[in-house]
Amino acid sequence: MTTDSSLRSGPGATGRSSGDGAEHRAEHGAGHGLLPVREHLPARKEAAAPDAPVLDVVVPVYNEEKDLRTCVLRLHGHLARTFPYPFRITVADNASTDSTPAVAAALAAELPGVRSVRLEEKGRGRALRTVWAASDAPVLAYMDVDLSTDLNALLPLVAPLISGHSDLAIGSRLARSSRVVRGPKREFISRAYNLILRSSLAAGFSDAQCGFKAIRREVAERLLPMVEDSGWFFDTELLVLAERAGLRIHEVPVDWVDDPDSTVHIVRTATDDLKGVWRVGRALAVGALPLDRLARPFGDDPRDRALTGVPRGLARQLVGFCVVGVLSTLFYLALYSLFRLGVGPQIANGGALLVSAVANTAANRRLTFGVRGRGGAVRHQAQGLVVFAIGLALTSGSLAALGAASGSPSHSTELAVLITANLAATVLRFLLLRAWVFPARACPEPEDLR
Repeated sequence: MTTDSSLRSGPGATGRSSGDGAEHRAEHGAGHGLLPVREHLPARKEAAAPDAPVLDVVVPVYNEEKDLRTCVLRLHGHLARTFPYPFRITVADNASTDSTPAVAAALAAELPGVRSVRLEEKGRGRALRTVWAASDAPVLAYMDVDLSTDLNALLPLVAPLISGHSDLAIGSRLARSSRVVRGPKREFISRAYNLILRSSLAAGFSDAQCGFKAIRREVAERLLPMVEDSGWFFDTELLVLAERAGLRIHEVPVDWVDDPDSTVHIVRTATDDLKGVWRVGRALAVGALPLDRLARPFGDDPRDRALTGVPRGLARQLVGFCVVGVLSTLFYLALYSLFRLGVGPQIANGGALLVSAVANTAANRRLTFGVRGRGGAVRHQAQGLVVFAIGLALTSGSLAALGAASGSPSHSTELAVLITANLAATVLRFLLLRAWVFPARACPEPEDLR
């Protein structure tokens, strides 16, 4: 991948902004402490460099010689008329083979605050990663060249990032108040894809592929190196990792009109996206992604602040443990009932407990106690098996006592006894997990967070 003249700008590319982003962030990818606290960006008159761009809008293009000039003129006019901060528009040419580079260069020479970038390889994700990683603007955005999204949504998109309220912002065509004009085929594909994301990756955002997104620069510096895809799945991967890391994603309902001349290959794009879903899902399942690098300082969100008289994190851990516990119990009972069809109660109980214990430890490790990555996973499972042995002793002892007391108890009686024994084992399990398997780590001093 190459760019000409290190993100080449035309004359006047600074316009209402200064600098061309050639000075790459020295700390990009370096330093794995917590992200800084989100803060409201200073007003232009209070900023150290009043003409420095606050917003950098990237327009990725490939063979768009017909529409590019109209798009950029419309976008530039809208920003100059309505946006209260300095801005920059970056045309990112993805190895076009027509006259798109010449049109982009002419726009950069003609309009203040517009620059052109040439990449020798295709890929929307590659273009965004290249420009965003080198940009000096604190808020980074992109939109499709066809301007299908109404530009009146641009300020609502970036305002939560400027104010420090959110980390990322996306336009949503599937929000209740959105107004969308497009054919039934694209409507079906979009909704089906987002349903797949919700069911397979537990995605909470509503529209992954709308070409209208923004991100704070300090978040992009940590997040971009983790995103592998360089094509259309780039958006989805970015959002899934951000959401899993606990970053705040703001959604903006948009008015959107489908471009009938779109050159996107739906079948090929859908196939690549499904492959990406599988890859990201597998990486998340095994804890291969260092999402802790995207953590915000404790207390950045008012909901994270410690409750009076309650150890920090206890309330959240109890909720997470209860949810995991309920699901584990249902899983255990289903396994026991299945195993009981072919073996005796003790063997069925032991097998069901063993399988559910491994799943329970893995779920509590990630969801309840927030342990990410592979470090210590084997040790945690070994300790979890010790806790499992204690639970086995309680439940097996209960079954043995029931058998001695009633001889041949009914299946429903066995289940009732097992539920009672499991409740006692669950309380003990939480205490052991919290105090022994996943003990609370000391909170670093503020100077260690920088």
